[in-house]
Amino acid sequence: MKIVVLDGYTLYPEREKWTALEQLGELVIYSRTSREDTVSRAVEAEVLFTNKTVLDGEIIRQLPRLKYIGVLATGYNIVDVKAAEERGVVVTNVPAYSTDSVAQMVFAHLLNITQRVEHYAGEVRMGAWSGQPDFCYQNTPLTELTGKVMGIVGLGHTGAATARVAEAFGMKVWAYTSKTQEDLPMGWKKVDLDELFAGADVVSLHCPLNGQTAHLVNASRLAGMKEGAVLINTGRGGLVDEVALAEALSSGKLRAAGLDVMVSEPPVADNPLLRLENCFITPHLAWATDEAKQRLVEQAVNNLKAWMKNEPINIIR
Repeated sequence: MKIVVLDGYTLYPEREKWTALEQLGELVIYSRTSREDTVSRAVEAEVLFTNKTVLDGEIIRQLPRLKYIGVLATGYNIVDVKAAEERGVVVTNVPAYSTDSVAQMVFAHLLNITQRVEHYAGEVRMGAWSGQPDFCYQNTPLTELTGKVMGIVGLGHTGAATARVAEAFGMKVWAYTSKTQEDLPMGWKKVDLDELFAGADVVSLHCPLNGQTAHLVNASRLAGMKEGAVLINTGRGGLVDEVALAEALSSGKLRAAGLDVMVSEPPVADNPLLRLENCFITPHLAWATDEAKQRLVEQAVNNLKAWMKNEPINIIR
């Protein structure tokens, strides 16, 4: 059985990290694959693994030996699942492997904004504290999280994990979710979307990107947010209208934004968000802790093993 990994570099550039997959068949690993090279590299494969390399209907129909697609991620919008199903190709993903890592990144951004750790570490490194007459040096406001409202859009695995961390910090949890109020833990409040944006001190996005959620954060919703509120996005870049966000940050309407995802990745050099001092952007790293990567590969291998036994799991339909 020939197994091809189309874009293994961002997960693991070292071949030895793929040993468990290599034991299941003849393995070929490409660091990156362009659209022009996808068919030629995949045409002999029975099993394909992809992270961000697009497998649309046009490509899938040119792969006569293909039987299985393993998405090396939770999101699977890069695969035309319907076209795969028409060809009898099974598609799987890896759900919930990075739940705790992403929740951790939410608070890495939020604590950076409220405590300014990076800023002050830099100030000290440059000698600002050493030159002061007082024991304490401060040139920005700092904010305590206790009592603030954390508004969470989407209460799946990651949204719920983020809510639990917020609660541990003494924050009030508001959630926009399909779950009923009775399904929520005691103290968490179900609210509609406009109420959440209007009342939350921090809004954290954890919903999928689709036709209904694209530009969910737009100029109108940003205008309705509290003065000095914070936006955190570790979900999908397309949830946010980046031009509108840049305007809200530039005007001071929002205190800050912490983003781990962008509409275009990598972002274009003239994206206005890149120049704003109150916009803190990390390069799509929330998923990428060592522990999460290990879980991802382990589950991807388990998915393939289950399919080989004719007992497939984590199938996308």
